Amino acid sequence: MDYKTNYEKWLNFEGLDSTLKNELKGMDEKTKEDAFYKNIEFGTAGMRGVLGAGTNRMNIYMVRKANVGYAKWILEQPNGKERGVVISYDNRHQSYIFANESAKILAGFGIKTYIMESLRPTPELSFAVRYLKCAGGIMITASHNPAEYNGYKVYDDTGCQLIPEWADQVTKYVNEVEDELAVKVPDEDEVYDLINWVGEEIDRAYYDAVKSCEINPGLDKSDFKIVYSPQHGADNWPVRTVLKELGYDIVPVLSQCAPDPDYYNTKSPNPEVASSYDEAIKLAKRVDADVIAITDPDGDRLGVVAKHNGEYVLMSGNQSAAVYLEYILSQLKEQGKLPTNAVMYNTIVTSDLGELVARSYGVDVEKTLTGFKFIGDKIRKYEKTGEKQFIFGYEESYGCVVKDFVRDKDAVQAVLLAAECGNYYKKQGKDLIDVLNELYAKHGTFKESQIALAKAGVEGAKRIAEIMDNLRKESPKEIGGYKVTLAEDYANSTRSDGSVIDLPKSNVLKYYLEDGSWIAARPSGTEPKCKFYFSIKGKDAADAASKTEVFQKAMMAAIGE
Repeated sequence: MDYKTNYEKWLNFEGLDSTLKNELKGMDEKTKEDAFYKNIEFGTAGMRGVLGAGTNRMNIYMVRKANVGYAKWILEQPNGKERGVVISYDNRHQSYIFANESAKILAGFGIKTYIMESLRPTPELSFAVRYLKCAGGIMITASHNPAEYNGYKVYDDTGCQLIPEWADQVTKYVNEVEDELAVKVPDEDEVYDLINWVGEEIDRAYYDAVKSCEINPGLDKSDFKIVYSPQHGADNWPVRTVLKELGYDIVPVLSQCAPDPDYYNTKSPNPEVASSYDEAIKLAKRVDADVIAITDPDGDRLGVVAKHNGEYVLMSGNQSAAVYLEYILSQLKEQGKLPTNAVMYNTIVTSDLGELVARSYGVDVEKTLTGFKFIGDKIRKYEKTGEKQFIFGYEESYGCVVKDFVRDKDAVQAVLLAAECGNYYKKQGKDLIDVLNELYAKHGTFKESQIALAKAGVEGAKRIAEIMDNLRKESPKEIGGYKVTLAEDYANSTRSDGSVIDLPKSNVLKYYLEDGSWIAARPSGTEPKCKFYFSIKGKDAADAASKTEVFQKAMMAAIGE
């Protein structure tokens, strides 16, 4: 069915939501095509997209369709109907509506549902799946995307996002729904007994679990101050409650605490964007804070700014995670608690620094594809075999987990860890940047950066595919004057030296350079962007920064941008 036929079908549907119908009437031809040329993709991260009318948009009809597929998958799980599904949602436009629709669709299949009484963060949803012993979970969120987005993520019974094998099964069932407008939604009266509202009990259990992440619980906290912003998102009460109960002096950015779906008082809800820290830095200067922490709307990512020599310095996700690792491993070793079979997980686009830190303490390191579901799946594997003991997991994109009672990124755990690290090192006369510089001196200086080429719409999707295809056809032999010593193609599971990549297939290309640097390219799984990751090794910070500029220009020239 072409986009024009799809558009007319929606426009002429008598039961269509009036707001969506009015939006359809105002569409120009280009917008019609983008809204209807395909179905919004249900992949390994669920669905995420711009809110609005159309099959390529997030709306109640596409959410209903997704829930039909997920319900059929849940029914195939052991006692799936009785164990049920827990549903949470963040502050975004229509999040509560999508959560409520999800509960009714699942209940229509006879599946017991638990729905959070108000917004809760993604990590608490993961925790709740395990706490309630459910067969799965649903999180309504678009994470750190702009305000016009929303999304739908699904989880297994361990609180981990579905791995590709299981997501493919759900996708198959979703695609079998021929007409999203015809999905029957039961009246609430019909399924009242199957829908349960939950909240406070899970909150308390989750907060107590997070508090158990303290490594040095007796540490004096009287001379340490942390400024915190939830960026209008779901982590406001979890973070502030946990830190206050542990005795931390936490100063909130009050103008960014209300759960505003338009993010009115922040320039960006994304911790990866430097301007998102502006208000927090202003407050930190007024109260002389030691550390600034901001979490994204669904509460799974943490960005950290550290006071260093009187200035507030933004740390990347790679940098902060390396410091966290140094703190965790050094303290566990000092306390005689570091397991001999400890393992740390990160991804193929994560800096090498964290791996060097881990291995310096004898900790094994395993890499996964981008997406925390792969880290969660690794935890599940070794939980069953007992072969290795999980110690830490993180991605470069500001996400980590300290203890595995959550199987997704957990910014509440991370804020506590950042606070404890900052407090511990302050008592030694150091700050987080001092520790980072010590790691550079020991393991080498790395500078990580990213270029995200935004390519929206039909033509944008074609251009992203073209970029990746061209790189495969003509793999670079040198970049920025440095020889490519090894090239990896994760879509084909091959390396240029003839060896095989033992990971699930993914549309990622990675180039290792003779100076110890590497560059990777991949289309984003959640936004219309082609992302390029740079991990550049230099003799010192100035050298790494200079080389980064050269490599970035060379890579963009190679793809014709």
